[in-house]
Amino acid sequence: MASYGVARSNDLLAKPCAPMPVARPELPTAEALLPYLRRLDETRWYSNFGPLLTEFEARLADRFGPQTHVVTCANATQGLTLCLQAMDLPQGSLCALPAYTFVATAHAVIAAGLVPYFLDVDPDTWMLQPQTVRDALQGAPGPISAAILVAPFGLMPDLAPWLALREETGLQVLLDAAAAFDDLQAAPVPAVVSLHATKVLGIGEGGFLATTDDILAQRVRQRTTYGFRGSRESHIPATNAKLSEYAGAVGLAALDGWPHNRLRWLRTAQAVRAALLHLPQVGFQPGWGANWVTSVCSVRLPDGAAAAVEEKLNARGVETRRWWGLGCHTNPAFAGCPHGDLTETDRLGASVIGLPFAIDLDFEQIGAVASALAESLDALGPPPPPEGS
Repeated sequence: MASYGVARSNDLLAKPCAPMPVARPELPTAEALLPYLRRLDETRWYSNFGPLLTEFEARLADRFGPQTHVVTCANATQGLTLCLQAMDLPQGSLCALPAYTFVATAHAVIAAGLVPYFLDVDPDTWMLQPQTVRDALQGAPGPISAAILVAPFGLMPDLAPWLALREETGLQVLLDAAAAFDDLQAAPVPAVVSLHATKVLGIGEGGFLATTDDILAQRVRQRTTYGFRGSRESHIPATNAKLSEYAGAVGLAALDGWPHNRLRWLRTAQAVRAALLHLPQVGFQPGWGANWVTSVCSVRLPDGAAAAVEEKLNARGVETRRWWGLGCHTNPAFAGCPHGDLTETDRLGASVIGLPFAIDLDFEQIGAVASALAESLDALGPPPPPEGS
């Protein structure tokens, strides 16, 4: 059997780990919320863009440039849907998106009246590339009106080539930045961020659009409020996707704690990286835990090894999760959607797993995961020799 140089005792390997969940979210404490809840008690303004939610949006906008507008919404899926609707795209046209993404991306496309067109991703960044979309314009089974790029698990793409694609082709471009709260610093491409409890900055349920396009921001806002535009008259078909003052309170408390919590995420991620240094067949996303933080630890294993490693880890009490499964296109909900060649997506789906990760994961837990993962990799047998050897 292959050995990856793991220093671990036989006693540690002989017994299973204490049950370890793959995620353990942490939202602001009751003490942190109390000042904002007292403000809510004083105003008795509980929804419809009261002072707490307005302040929360303003503080989010301050993270970006002075021309960036922020529109909060019930969740990021709604944010993607309403943004696509606000772009006035031809109904029934294709929306290009990566097959390697969470199902919410494709659900939003369908809810907006478009057809998902699944394309492959780059094997190193796990991202859809603008050139792939450009090439697909020629052979697509119908007109492509928009493209959604995804920041995989929080890793931000280079937006400059996407701006060039938009300028060159006229395609509308939208960024699904659900997990990229930390790394999203500007929004020249409209970006939708999730505020779900499982994200690094969570409020329970929620999301927001960040964009430099003030007209788009107004259109999305209108679609979150029954089509109202400064009156009680509904001007367009819309929905109710507002956040409440309670959500605003949680958001403000979360922002108060963000600088400290970001350091906690960094510290934990760096401890995980250090614990797995001796496992050369475990690959991290570029910059994970060093340049940017996120709330999950998705690692790439040897090709096709995910199922076998997961089985062994789970037997040891280490919970895992393939957050994006085998690729969005494999879900029955999207069985009839067109797609291109998905070789890299299929490879990633069979090789990427989520390991236990939380803001307060301690060294003992990290060590237990590292030992269990090393044992699981050893059981795979020796790695194949390098090409050309």
